[in-house]
Amino acid sequence: MENILIIAAAVLWGCGTGLIISRPAYRLSVPPEEPWRSACPAGHPLTGSGGGWLGRARCAAGDTYGPSTLSAASLTAVVCALLAAATGAHPELMVWLLLAPAAVLLATVDFAVHRLPDALTLPLAAAALVLLGVAEVLPGASGSWTSALLGSLILGACYFVLFLLSKGFGFGDVKLALVLGAVLGWYGWPIVLVGTFAGYLFGALYGVGLILARRAGRKSSIPFGPFLMAGAFAGILLGSHGL
Repeated sequence: MENILIIAAAVLWGCGTGLIISRPAYRLSVPPEEPWRSACPAGHPLTGSGGGWLGRARCAAGDTYGPSTLSAASLTAVVCALLAAATGAHPELMVWLLLAPAAVLLATVDFAVHRLPDALTLPLAAAALVLLGVAEVLPGASGSWTSALLGSLILGACYFVLFLLSKGFGFGDVKLALVLGAVLGWYGWPIVLVGTFAGYLFGALYGVGLILARRAGRKSSIPFGPFLMAGAFAGILLGSHGL
């Protein structure tokens, strides 16, 4: 009964936070050299709470904009439900639920413009480490903050080397690695390896699928961030079961 209540609460959280993803995703989905969008496609200024960042993705004329609100809310709810079902009543679940909407937002922006904004990745890395530090001192924690910190630093360093060596590897992925290394490192080094490998596998399968569907060539670039996050998600699900 307790697990059912936890999952139900996670679904409600995911739906609620997912409903407000479309507006910031629309504002952030611009090339690196352009400022964040401050008006809807019809030219109406974006106003509201949070300096125009929070609220429904609907302009003054009543038209919607940005990615589908229903899709964002549904995806976030599913992610949160799976995290709750796998993690159960452990304090780190609150960390995963707080990070999940931001991860969906990051993935949405990366798919749209192949960009992982610093405004999200760097604060997210700091938040992950701080929140996991709090979780470790609470009763029932099933991970290690020390390994989370080391995972963040080492995975970030490894991705930085890849950035220097590979033209197809973006610096946004390096900063994202600080977050992924922390959440995977919480469960130990085997999960860091599994989650990282899973991310590369998901990205490779996506790229092959595009090539087979004749929607991309061998030299086409793909947004790698969403697949790295999907790999970390898989790692969390495995790590929460002690695998």
